Amino acid sequence: MRAVQYRTVGSEPEVVEIPTPEPGPGQVRLKVTAAGLCHSDSFVMSLPEGAYELPMTLGHEGAGVVDALGSGVTGVVPGESVAVYGAWGCGVCHACARGAENYCARAAELGIKPPGLGAPGALAEYLIVDDVRHLVPLGDLDPVGAVSLTDAGLTPYHAIVSSLGALPAGSTAVVIGAGGLGHIGIQILRAISGATVIALDVSEEKLKLAREVGAHRALHSDDSAVAAIRQLTGGVGAQAVFDFVGNASTLEIARASVAMDGVIQIVGIGGAVLPTGFFSTPMGATVRAPYWGTRSELIDVLGLARSGAIHVETERFTLDEAPEAYRRLHEGTLRGRAVVVP
Repeated sequence: MRAVQYRTVGSEPEVVEIPTPEPGPGQVRLKVTAAGLCHSDSFVMSLPEGAYELPMTLGHEGAGVVDALGSGVTGVVPGESVAVYGAWGCGVCHACARGAENYCARAAELGIKPPGLGAPGALAEYLIVDDVRHLVPLGDLDPVGAVSLTDAGLTPYHAIVSSLGALPAGSTAVVIGAGGLGHIGIQILRAISGATVIALDVSEEKLKLAREVGAHRALHSDDSAVAAIRQLTGGVGAQAVFDFVGNASTLEIARASVAMDGVIQIVGIGGAVLPTGFFSTPMGATVRAPYWGTRSELIDVLGLARSGAIHVETERFTLDEAPEAYRRLHEGTLRGRAVVVP
């Protein structure tokens, strides 16, 4: 089969021929129908030698149809359209028992890695999923339109749901970065919270997208952003700030614009850190670095998509075009999410 692999540190991913995998006991093989690209992939490919075992098939956002079952598998049937829940854990610890495999305490110890982030990923013609519990039925949802929801929808949803107590009617939420995750985050905020949504970005095109998907206000992410947010909130600041970038300048905007007793969610992996305490963040403010989301939250996200409350702006690529899609992702010239269709 063909696959997109990261093979050499510092090099671009390559399209290669590798053996088609066979499912072992308890495993499910999918014929991939769609695979999403993510900034996390770029982050992985920026790490030094030894961070991941190479070559590695990329793609932690995956959807497909069930193609073959390993021995002992029940609960899915060949031909069923499914999405992959990528935050694989041990399945038995306290976090996993409540569906929060994204916070599995034993995954690192046991060498369990997500597809595309250590295990072979979805940027291939076929994908092995380790357990049927990591599959969620897609039903009539278009896999190309839905696949990015497994991360770019689930991660914002997880961050927003944990902040809903701060976002009643009349509150303000700031979304920093209106790209792949941010434009979905805006829609989720509009769908499940009572907040006025202010979107920030450095790109006029992405600010236009933010307005199209429901942001009440869209502002340039520059030196004037904090003053504008303070003015729009009567000097109080935003009850919640969701930073989908995570670099030094965006974290400073988050710190300076959050209200007392508010919450900052650092979702983006831009590499910066935010000091917190009495002489940094406002009194009572909390800072959180959420990771992915739970399986039940993925079911919720797909439900929002099925109802029409959220959608993903996508650009479609073939497997052969995947390296070019990664270049555009790195350059920031994609509108929404890149989806590869084998």
